[in-house]
Amino acid sequence: MSETKTLRGLTTVSFWADDLVAAKKWYAELLGIEPYFERSGYAEFRLGDYQHELGLIDSRYAPGGSSTGSAGGAVVYWHVDDVTATFEKLLSMGAKEHEAPTVRGQGFITASVVDPFGNILGIMYNQHYLDVLDLNRKA
Repeated sequence: MSETKTLRGLTTVSFWADDLVAAKKWYAELLGIEPYFERSGYAEFRLGDYQHELGLIDSRYAPGGSSTGSAGGAVVYWHVDDVTATFEKLLSMGAKEHEAPTVRGQGFITASVVDPFGNILGIMYNQHYLDVLDLNRKA
């Protein structure tokens, strides 16, 4: 069996926006940081314990057949320490409920919203994430 893993980790989550300037402002306010990298039609934030990338892309550059402008596709969940408080903050910033906070089992709570630009943003309290983070800190 090969030692190479097919999917080794999350690198960049890309969200499309018709109004990139407004999207950058909205996400900068939510995250409390400015994009670390920008070029025409694109802005990128590094965030979280592993410095994952959240890319905002002008919807003009969306691949053909994309469903920009309407919520759809995969839900990527970002770990948060308090799902309810984060969910309420997102709603107060103009996001719309996609799925209310839901207990998925001991140590796992999910919720999701549709941001003002039509992207689904998932949030999750995930005990496994915290366990892996703790192991990496001890290593």
